[in-house]
Amino acid sequence: MKPGEQDPRRLDVATFATQGGELQGRWPLADLPRLAEDAPATDDAPALSDVSWAAHAERRPVKGGEPELWLHLEASADVPRECQRCLAPVALPVAIDRWLRFVPDEELAAALDADSEDDVLALPRWLDLQELVEDELLLALPLVPRHDVCPAPLPMAAEPSADEMPEPEKANPFAALAQLKRRPDQS
Repeated sequence: MKPGEQDPRRLDVATFATQGGELQGRWPLADLPRLAEDAPATDDAPALSDVSWAAHAERRPVKGGEPELWLHLEASADVPRECQRCLAPVALPVAIDRWLRFVPDEELAAALDADSEDDVLALPRWLDLQELVEDELLLALPLVPRHDVCPAPLPMAAEPSADEMPEPEKANPFAALAQLKRRPDQS
């Protein structure tokens, strides 16, 4: 690593922002274990691809105050999952494009995050950019992974078997009581 270059696994965000730093690269999806752990383990599953990412940091001036630290994060990957309709493997294209604001402590981050549409984080001494990219991609995954159109038609059930047939409705004993209670003039 050359002098002045930042290590994405141990990023000093304040220095990176002061330098107007930019980093980009690719990581094998297998290096992001939480993202790769639910990949289908079948022969027809798509191979684990790479995660492309880029980060840019800047200090934004604030009238009458300290400049704000911002990190622009972009990443994309095809994440293998199991389709919840047909149970076949599906590669889900996932992408993020997010600005994150860093503030000095957790208390301020929580207060600003609740009152603002911006994503606000406490400034760590060292930021693991790979872990942050993995977190953001996990949040961007759909809740229910599935194909837009499943590759094979879904099997349809034929006639229900005898044990799947619904039981005939039993007569409600209170319905008979209700008829007995009726007064003769209410026919």
